Amino acid sequence: MWKLKSFLKPYWLWCLLAPLLMIVEVYMDLLQPTLMASIVDKGIMMNNLPHIVSTGLMMLGIALIGLIGGAGCTIFSSIASQNFGNDLRVRLFEHIESFSNRNLDRLKTGSLITRLTNDVGQLQTFVQMILRSFVRSPLLLIGSLVMALRISPVLTLILAVSVPLLFLILFVLIKLSFPLFAKMQAKLDGVNTVLQENLSGIRVIKAFVRARQEQKRFQTANKDYTETAIKANRLMALNMPLMMLILNASIAAVLWFGGLQSWNHGLPVGDLIAFINYVTQLLMSMLMLSNMLTFVSRAKVSADRVEEVMAVTSEIDQAPGADHEAVQAGRIEFSQVSFAYDEEDENLVLEDISFTVHPGETVAVLGATGAGKSTLVSLIPRLYDVSSGSIRIDGTDIRNIHLDHLRSRIGFVMQQSILFTGTIRDNIRFGRPAATDEEVEQAARIAEAHDFISALPDGYDTLLGQRGINLSGGQKQRLSIARALLIQPAVLILDDSTSALDAATDSRVRQQLKQQMRACTTIMIAQRVSSVIEADRILILENGRIAAQGTHEELLRSSEIYRDIRQSQLKGEEQAAHVES
Repeated sequence: MWKLKSFLKPYWLWCLLAPLLMIVEVYMDLLQPTLMASIVDKGIMMNNLPHIVSTGLMMLGIALIGLIGGAGCTIFSSIASQNFGNDLRVRLFEHIESFSNRNLDRLKTGSLITRLTNDVGQLQTFVQMILRSFVRSPLLLIGSLVMALRISPVLTLILAVSVPLLFLILFVLIKLSFPLFAKMQAKLDGVNTVLQENLSGIRVIKAFVRARQEQKRFQTANKDYTETAIKANRLMALNMPLMMLILNASIAAVLWFGGLQSWNHGLPVGDLIAFINYVTQLLMSMLMLSNMLTFVSRAKVSADRVEEVMAVTSEIDQAPGADHEAVQAGRIEFSQVSFAYDEEDENLVLEDISFTVHPGETVAVLGATGAGKSTLVSLIPRLYDVSSGSIRIDGTDIRNIHLDHLRSRIGFVMQQSILFTGTIRDNIRFGRPAATDEEVEQAARIAEAHDFISALPDGYDTLLGQRGINLSGGQKQRLSIARALLIQPAVLILDDSTSALDAATDSRVRQQLKQQMRACTTIMIAQRVSSVIEADRILILENGRIAAQGTHEELLRSSEIYRDIRQSQLKGEEQAAHVES
């Protein structure tokens, strides 16, 4: 947890004022029993009404000062803790945003959500407790002990038994609870993972009538979390009864032995009352401290989980002196590139890939599912880094190009069209917020999206639901293409981005791209041979290797794999036509 202290440095003034004000409150609380003793011994016992009134007014004034101190401490500790939580969440989110795809493959989305919300919330509460309760309880404990000793050293010996016993119980409970709280947070990860998967895939679940099975899956994850939480809280539930037993036994002992001393005139009644108050304050501060220390074990687990994420470093590092202007014409060169998702895995997804794409050229990539097509194009903007070999753009290794510059010059349309809550205009402007309305409309026209956008009641100002839920798959793909085109990229990557379009619309989009984006280097992944016939070159991937490359005509003559792909698609189209007729 100490590693996260830097997030409190900007708020050092509030962190200083909160404990100082708490010291004021504690000091005022410690004065009250002494003043009460004075009222009893010098006022009530001696029938001295003026002393009772003056001391009572003094107690009211001291209580008011204590109230101001306590309220001020709460205000300043809240300011510090809330800002700490805000900054930590922002920093954690920014750090996660810097992860490579390989990092994100290893960390589950549900776990990351838990760490950003629940774990940061635990730490936020912990900071407020440190600045308030962790100041109050120890000071009140020590102060009450000193005041009790001052009144009666003999009666204070009772505390020599009860206090160590309280500490022993506290130590045992924390030691036993720590692994349970760690397990509890891990189970909460599981609940959030199932929940996240179900919310994002709710339509698939309904389509396959899997609601009951998914409910059972969620119930299992939720039950595991609940049972672990019950075990942890059942253990911590022992804390309060045991503490109260020792507290009440201590007070009973003080009343017994103190009453005997008072009966024998060895201890004034007022001092006995004050002593009982100090013992109660001392033991109650111990009880508060025990409750807080049990929370510490949970906060420690949360801190470890947050630090675990913060310790993850992306292998996509920024080279010192990275080039900010390297990508201009868009010439791409793969040189003996190999890649594996797991660096320790000997099974390569891509192996010894070498080819060159010249500026303005369109290269298509075909291959069976799992051949490595999407992986290949993901290497160009460094969503992953190559395991061996190199990729150069305009003669510069992409590892020596500044990441922001590299990615800003690449328009990437992914397989899954991801849109965000907001207007259609904002979604198209996503990569270039300063674009004019005319530029947005032009990009939409090239992507064959302008007509359907104009037909909507609010046109470009139409609000999209989460992930663009109020649009069809083809409409979302065209908006994704428009978004990529608007940044005016040097390199355009189309990863099976027209799969949801009908053949006619697909053809029009390709014609528009060919006419309007002549200077742009284009790499497209497609499933239909008809979509790549006009490409300058076609690469055939098989088992992570380039099995053949050439134009459509060249591959028809030289590549059996390409002929098989084309023949199978032609048969499929003929069968579909026959069924329709």
